[in-house]
Amino acid sequence: MPKPQNPDSPAYPSSTPSDDDTGPPAEGHAYGALTPDTVLDALASVGLYGDGRLLTLSSYENRVYQVHLESPYDTGTEHCAAVVAKFYRPARWSREQILEEHRFAAELAADDVPMVAPLVLAGDTLNAHAGFLFSVSPRRGGRTPELEDMAVLEWIGRLMARLHNVGARQPFRHRPALDAAQFAREPRDWLLQHDIIPPDASHAWRSAFETALPLIERHAVLGPRPPATGRLRLHGDCHPGNILWTPDQGPHFVDLDDARMGCAVQDLWMLVSGDRRQRTQQWSALLDGYETLRDFDRRELALIEPLRTLRLIHYSAWLARRWDDPAFQANFPWFGSSAYWHGQVQMLHEQIAAMQEEPLHA
Repeated sequence: MPKPQNPDSPAYPSSTPSDDDTGPPAEGHAYGALTPDTVLDALASVGLYGDGRLLTLSSYENRVYQVHLESPYDTGTEHCAAVVAKFYRPARWSREQILEEHRFAAELAADDVPMVAPLVLAGDTLNAHAGFLFSVSPRRGGRTPELEDMAVLEWIGRLMARLHNVGARQPFRHRPALDAAQFAREPRDWLLQHDIIPPDASHAWRSAFETALPLIERHAVLGPRPPATGRLRLHGDCHPGNILWTPDQGPHFVDLDDARMGCAVQDLWMLVSGDRRQRTQQWSALLDGYETLRDFDRRELALIEPLRTLRLIHYSAWLARRWDDPAFQANFPWFGSSAYWHGQVQMLHEQIAAMQEEPLHA
């Protein structure tokens, strides 16, 4: 039986279509044209020559490959025997939105925040080949951090504060914010306009949504008229898989693909799990580290459950929008059934209850 999806699973925001002229091939799904030869030819177009060894890395929104090179590439600080090539999903972000992500990554790296930033190749960090925009980064190893270790959480808290200190210097000008308009209202409208929800679950889902929305939007920073302050540039999708840990150097960030404007707590809450006592301990450790380098507004802890609810709503719309991609049909076979949508209704009701509980105190 299809199972409802966990709202803490990675989700990726849809954006306005790009006005670039690098659109996908007309026939079939866009990524159907992204063959191994196309990947290698794209790298060759910017002066990197693969030796034929390609490894497809885990990514649904984009296509990402580890590519071994015939000769190591000298970045100026290291020699890369292998690189990671990222081919952006056509019509998701505009060219300027992607470049804004790249500039943020370069800004973080220049400030010694451990972040894997794209390489400048052929004069740019973003290049085009065969209808695809792509970037190339050095390969970085690592494993998922052990989040049950309070010392690890403190370290990550310090690292996140450093990212946010850079993120607070200036706003994004092309990337949108994380709020109810983008992650609840627009996904709801799209799902209903396209008749995605089965008739036997539609009324219950809409009713639960309409109950949840005011509980989200009562927090001004997520609502239709957010205050001028309180938002900064974020990583945006900082689940444990986007932090890699090495024993000698600790954590480093990967994948700014979902970078947006939003509240600091968005980059922290997905690192915390368990019962209320466990979550309180984890928050204490994270914030002990964070507040050694940056103040944290404890009132943002009240945003955790609203943000989790937004992620739950948005996730369903993300899956539905991507259903023409064969990779989604193969990896999410449980999506779209009545059982799935009734599961979403149940999870929305659980979130409605959670949003009315006393927030955590750390």
